Amino acid sequence: MLAPVADDMAQVSGLIRARLASEVVLINEISRYIVTSGGKRLRPALLLLVARALGAAGQAPCLLACVIEFIHTATLLHDDVVDHSDRRRGRQTANAVWGNAGAVLSGDFLYSRSFQLMVEADCMPVMQVMADATNAIAEGEVLQLMNCNDPDVTEARYLRVIELKTARLFQAAGAVGAICADGGAELQAQMARYGQCLGMAYQLVDDLLDYTADPEVSGKNLGTDLADGKPTLPLIHAIHHGTPEQAALVREAVARGRIERLGDVLQAVEASGAIPYTRALAERYARSAVAALGGLPESPYKQSLLDLTRFATSRLS
Repeated sequence: MLAPVADDMAQVSGLIRARLASEVVLINEISRYIVTSGGKRLRPALLLLVARALGAAGQAPCLLACVIEFIHTATLLHDDVVDHSDRRRGRQTANAVWGNAGAVLSGDFLYSRSFQLMVEADCMPVMQVMADATNAIAEGEVLQLMNCNDPDVTEARYLRVIELKTARLFQAAGAVGAICADGGAELQAQMARYGQCLGMAYQLVDDLLDYTADPEVSGKNLGTDLADGKPTLPLIHAIHHGTPEQAALVREAVARGRIERLGDVLQAVEASGAIPYTRALAERYARSAVAALGGLPESPYKQSLLDLTRFATSRLS
């Protein structure tokens, strides 16, 4: 899927290892743990594919792909602390190994290092996009916190959270890729639209997998979002379209973050039609992402972007 940017991705991996280095031993330990965590690095790949599809040359896309990955990893470190998570990608989280303080402060290090790299890139439009994106992600985190244990969260409130918290960094990756290729405002907006729609589809599927996936494959236990009291779309749909008994069950589970009756909740989610509903919405966003690529010239890079879009929803298969 990412073969056209395989060399670029290898360079990004080298940059990540080099630029994570610190004289502080704990930061180096956590950094090495993160580098070997097996993440897919979709966001830096998106930036590279967009940049190369539009004719960008040189090393700037690789440096900025590193920035994107640092910011993403920082959000994961902070997320796991806020969510009290002890497992990600099938292994212990950094906070489970080193404690909350070490994970939070290492996330702060990654944020600050990413902005050092942006200064090195010396491109004000990139700094504007990334500063706005980082601020939006923080807003999304707070909105999600406010939504926790609230069974009255609407679909619109939920979608706003994932737009800010997840899709915004995909959107930034698309825009920055276009900037690397000296694309004008219209092209930047088009690639930002691709990234945003891809990010929405990806998160919708991720939230659905919490109720459908094999834990050995997904790397997290079923019902993790429910245990955290997160009213994701499958639960919201079940509350509004299930029987009164099912709605009451799911509402209580969200309000208390309880998974003792996870089997009954899963049954309510399935019976309410929440699974095909969420899947259909994810596929609608994926189609919008594909449409945003319409003006790109045909190339292996464009084909990989199309493949990436299919991957976002094929995880449900």
